[in-house]
Amino acid sequence: MWIYEKKLMFPINIKNADPKLAKAMMEQYGGSDGELGAGIRYLSQKFSMITPQAKATLNDIGTEEMAHTEMMGTIVHQLLRGATDEQILASGFDTYYVSHGLGVYPCNAAGDPWTAAYIQSKGDPLTDLYEDMAAEKKALKTYDYLIDITSDPDVLKPLRFLREREIVHFQRFGEALDIVRDYLSENRVFDMSNNPLKK
Repeated sequence: MWIYEKKLMFPINIKNADPKLAKAMMEQYGGSDGELGAGIRYLSQKFSMITPQAKATLNDIGTEEMAHTEMMGTIVHQLLRGATDEQILASGFDTYYVSHGLGVYPCNAAGDPWTAAYIQSKGDPLTDLYEDMAAEKKALKTYDYLIDITSDPDVLKPLRFLREREIVHFQRFGEALDIVRDYLSENRVFDMSNNPLKK
């Protein structure tokens, strides 16, 4: 169960329309390493985690990733707000515009729609946690690239915040991985004297 707090995790107030930049920002909204995929991946993988700490980590980070999806959607929306027809044509945003107008649609920077094929849930805690750490590193690198292509301080501030969260998530997944590995390496003795199948 979730409680929705009606504010963004970090304030976003972009003043200048920039459809070309909005198109690039779509990568972290609905791209293969974007926030939407991360949220769904982690919230799906949590069911096969074998320790309470790992389940909680996947649930917490998955929930936060959905908040990050909202932030990236807000960035795209604000970069499109007030865009003129000339800006849309000059930026190459016209192909997106004819399908979605100035609405925020889950796709990558090339305009390919988001797909569940971007994510994985193998049902093995170690495999999934290794994938999650890699996913955080890939998202971190995407934020680096997005930061490289803009000088707008109104865009840079939330991007830097989101980038830092990828580092925190990577560390938390590493901690969860250690806990799961420790759990799997423990010797266990189970009392079979009350096993109804033995009677």
